[in-house]
Amino acid sequence: MQRIGLTRFGAVRLLSFLVLAALLLGTVAADSASAQSVRPPSDATTNVVPGQPGDPESSRPPQRFEKGPEAREVFGNTQGEVSDADFWSKLRHGSEGYTAVTGPGGQAGLAIQSTGESWRQFRNTELATYGWWGLAAITALCLLYYLIAGPIRIEAGRSGKVIERFAFAERTGHWVLAISFIVLALTGLNMLYGRATLMPLIGKDAFAALTLGGKWAHHISAAFFAVGLVWITLQWIRYNIPDWTDVKWLAMGGGFFSKGVHPPAKKFNAGQKIIFWLVVLGGVSVTLSGIALLLPFEFAMFAKTFAAINSVFGTELPTQLSAMEEMQLSQLWHTIVALFLTAVIIAHIYIGSIGMEGGFEAMGSGKVDLNWAKEHHSLWVKEIAQGDIEQPKGTPSGAQQQPAE
Repeated sequence: MQRIGLTRFGAVRLLSFLVLAALLLGTVAADSASAQSVRPPSDATTNVVPGQPGDPESSRPPQRFEKGPEAREVFGNTQGEVSDADFWSKLRHGSEGYTAVTGPGGQAGLAIQSTGESWRQFRNTELATYGWWGLAAITALCLLYYLIAGPIRIEAGRSGKVIERFAFAERTGHWVLAISFIVLALTGLNMLYGRATLMPLIGKDAFAALTLGGKWAHHISAAFFAVGLVWITLQWIRYNIPDWTDVKWLAMGGGFFSKGVHPPAKKFNAGQKIIFWLVVLGGVSVTLSGIALLLPFEFAMFAKTFAAINSVFGTELPTQLSAMEEMQLSQLWHTIVALFLTAVIIAHIYIGSIGMEGGFEAMGSGKVDLNWAKEHHSLWVKEIAQGDIEQPKGTPSGAQQQPAE
C-alpha cells in the first residue's frame, strides 16, 4: 500500500487553516465578552471614592440614608414605593458606618465602586480583543516566515563534530522556567477567554472543574517560575550585556533575510539578548503583580509607582488610589504583561524548534554541531578550547558531514 504523508506545503496549509479558525474563535470570544457589559449610560454620574479629593460628602459628617421630600412614586411599584435621587446618590458615594459593606482594604462604607465597571469593561473588551489579535499576529508572522523561507538550515552541512552549548545546570534552569511559563500561560488564557470559548463546548460543570484545577496549577507554577527566573538570570546575565557586536548583528538583520549571511555573535546574539531582558524584566513585573493578587490589599504599588513617574516626567497620573483600585490595576497589568510575554515566547519557541535546524539540540542534549555553532555564534566558538570539541559515536541518520573549517 502507498503511504500517504503531509508535504511541507500540506502542513503549512493545515496550520494556516488552524490559525484562521483560531482567529475566528477569538473574535467570537471577544464579541461575547463585550456583549456582557453593563456599563452605565453616557450621562450617568461618575462618583469618587469617599474621603478622596472631589468627594462632595467628604466635608460632611456621616448621615443616615433617609427619604427626602422630593421622593416620587415609581410606576408599577417594581423598585419599591419611592425613588429618591438623593438617597441613591448617597448610597453610591457610601457613608461609613451606615452600609453593610465590610472587608479588607478600607472598603467599609463603599456600597458601589464605580471604577469596578470601568475595569470590567476594559478587561472584557479592549484587553481581551487586542491581546487575542497580538497572539494571532505573532503566530501568523512565524507561519508566514516558515512558508516563504522555510527553516534556517546549516548551510555548511553537519560536520559530525559537536560542541557543548549549555551545561546541565543551564538547561535545567531553562526548562524549569519554560515548563512553568507554559502552564501559567495556558491557565491564564483560560481565565481570560475560557468562559466565552471553552464553557459552551464542554459545559459549565466541566469548565468549573477545569478552571478550579487551573487556578491551583497557576499558583503552584508561579513559584517554579520565580525560581527559574532567578536561576537563569544568575547563570546568563554576564553573557547578555549589550555591546557593539550586537549593533552589527541587528544591522545585518541577524542573517534571517539573506542566505550566506552570518553576522558574528558571542554566546548570545543580539536577538537572544533582547529576549533574555524581555523575559527577565517582564518576569519580575508579572511576578510582583502576581504576588499582589495572591495577597490582596497588602500592597499599594501603583500609587507609589505613579508618584515616581509624575516626579520624573511631570505627568499627572492618579496617586490617591483605593485598595480596590490597586487590585484592579494589578490584575490589568498582570494580564497585559503576561500576554506580551506569551507573544515573545511563541516566537522563541518557533525559532528554537521548527524554525532553525539544530536549534533545539542546544537545550535538548546541550550539544550542537560545530558548523551550526560557527554559523550562528562564531565569536563564541573562537573562545572555546579545542578540547571541548568532540566527535560523537554516531551522527544523525542521513546527516551531511562536512569538515569544520
